[in-house]
Amino acid sequence: MQLTHELPEGHFFFRACAPGVVTVVDRELRTSLLLAPDRIVEDWPVTTAAGFDVAAADAVAALEPEVVLLGTGETQVFPPREALAALLRRRIGIEVMTNAAACRTYNLLAGEGRRVVAAIMLPGPAADPAS
Repeated sequence: MQLTHELPEGHFFFRACAPGVVTVVDRELRTSLLLAPDRIVEDWPVTTAAGFDVAAADAVAALEPEVVLLGTGETQVFPPREALAALLRRRIGIEVMTNAAACRTYNLLAGEGRRVVAAIMLPGPAADPAS
């Protein structure tokens, strides 16, 4: 799905989202990531909702968002309650959705100047069959 949205110069945004890959500005990424309007954290180690634990929530909270959009892949899958509670205790809102919905919503909220973080779970590069 192609996403187009005008954001202020120098801000990160999603240009496209497809199964297993997102495009941030003009870079195609195939590993999980955290995206805030002013920074990107590549190779985020969380690839499944079950892997989103309290430590992962702490890493997201370090970016100081108002709201977190947790993209859990092609289907919406809720992570453990403890991880969600870790964000809510800090008064950080969290919404769990598909990657496509998280990318679209991120672009809208970032375009409004909101302090939003998209946490996008991707399976990563396919294993090399020669390994």
